[in-house]
Amino acid sequence: MDYTKGYVYELMDKGGPTDNREPYFREAVEEMMRARVLCAKANACMPDDPAYVSYLEELFGRKLDDVRILTPFICDFGNRVKFGKGVFINHSAILSASGGIEFEDGVMSAPGLRIASINHDMNERHTKYTYGKVTIKKNAWLGMNVTICPGVTIGEYAVVAAGAVVTKDVPAYAVVGGVPAKVIKMQDPSQQKE
Repeated sequence: MDYTKGYVYELMDKGGPTDNREPYFREAVEEMMRARVLCAKANACMPDDPAYVSYLEELFGRKLDDVRILTPFICDFGNRVKFGKGVFINHSAILSASGGIEFEDGVMSAPGLRIASINHDMNERHTKYTYGKVTIKKNAWLGMNVTICPGVTIGEYAVVAAGAVVTKDVPAYAVVGGVPAKVIKMQDPSQQKE
């Protein structure tokens, strides 16, 4: 069967499944290699060498003059990540982005962020994958070593405590923590500053 370019991404957008034995999956493998090479080049630069940003701009296909990402940094699908304005991602983040990741304006992340937008099929775990886009809404704040699972949306101004594993959507203005993350309290929206 012949597959059109981008078919694998259509499947990912629908949640899958995809099968890594199928010819259409080659396009995903090529993007993974492109992303790994660009991340390796960025991570090989000294932190005070602005050249690392050019590798990340190539990875994401956009200027990053309104986004700050500190290295070391790993992302396997640069073409599946979207950034709003004023996003800050501290060092040691790992983005497994094949299912799609979107950071809206003003999102902040402490070191050690982990986001997964892909999962393995329970029965055919070596060959089939499922996907769920992760969305981090405006001005959300992600603490150190937070893990976000596929399909999760973090609401506007939400705070995710250090070490939390987020398996379900987080409401706007919520403070969540724990494994799995649960609502600890709600913030007063009138107290938030842009």
